[in-house]
Amino acid sequence: MPEGHSVHRIARQFDRNFVARQVAASSPQGRFAEGASLLNGRVATEVRAVGKQMFLAFDDDLWLRVHLGMYGAWDFAGEILVDPTIASANGRMGQTNQRGTELGDERVMDAAGENSLTSIGAPRRTRVHVRMSEQTKGLADEGTEWPPPVVGQVRLRLLTDITCADLRGPTACEVQSPDEMLATLAGLGPDPLVGDPAEGEERFTAVVRRKPTPIGLLLMNQSVVSGIGNVYRAELLYRARQNPHTPGREVPEEVVRGIWRDWVRLLQIGVATGQMMTMDDLDPEAYRKAMASRDDRHWVYHRAGLPCRVCGTAIVVEEAAARKLYWCPYCQA
Repeated sequence: MPEGHSVHRIARQFDRNFVARQVAASSPQGRFAEGASLLNGRVATEVRAVGKQMFLAFDDDLWLRVHLGMYGAWDFAGEILVDPTIASANGRMGQTNQRGTELGDERVMDAAGENSLTSIGAPRRTRVHVRMSEQTKGLADEGTEWPPPVVGQVRLRLLTDITCADLRGPTACEVQSPDEMLATLAGLGPDPLVGDPAEGEERFTAVVRRKPTPIGLLLMNQSVVSGIGNVYRAELLYRARQNPHTPGREVPEEVVRGIWRDWVRLLQIGVATGQMMTMDDLDPEAYRKAMASRDDRHWVYHRAGLPCRVCGTAIVVEEAAARKLYWCPYCQA
């Protein structure tokens, strides 16, 4: 499912294009008709991303909570205001990144349709079709019909006078009261981009250091820390040279704190570039290559059977709580 950087990027897209605007809400699929009717005609007032969940506030104290899960996706169409501080939104954005991002006339693509050039300059308006999710099948061609026709099973459509956002296949999509929203937040672990990172470090360290659960499972527990998924889990543990099977309470405190601080850094990079870049100290050519291909972007993730980039030992993949765990049995012994 989309990891923390993706959801923060999606929230920023909503902040630029929906907050302070009146929104028409509908459920073409019909499964969210009652919720859409509650939101229809209201003004979006605030958006928050915490870990893998997004909360969009509307007037009269209503909140829309969305968890994309494994198959959810947001598709944006119309005039989209691009943030100059992060990679361009002209394309696919999600856990596996974006498709078709452009900088001027330049384009970097790999076989998976990913790229990561950063948009430079003042915000601009561009008419595009954008998908934000983990898994997508390409982009629709730009069209002139407005609003755009409904394609597929759209759970929720949010529409302003110039921008459309269609939600498909989420794990969770519900309208919450302020108390319900706060209760959901209370169940989530710290997110480096929400609140004080130093306080988040203390909270994360305290929880991990008292748990008998393996650290490899704790990092995926959203009540322990928000936003880490399969990719970041594998990479953070490798970068810390930490065995994923070590009980949390047996991991040295300085290692736990180091993992948190590394997560702070990697999450910021992910939000800024749209890529889960976990390699360090690359020269310009190697960096560009890594940004253009996920095969050159990670230490261990998705490298089962391939030699460790440091020691040469074959990377192992195993099942851990029904998810694939990649690690080096020598470097992380």
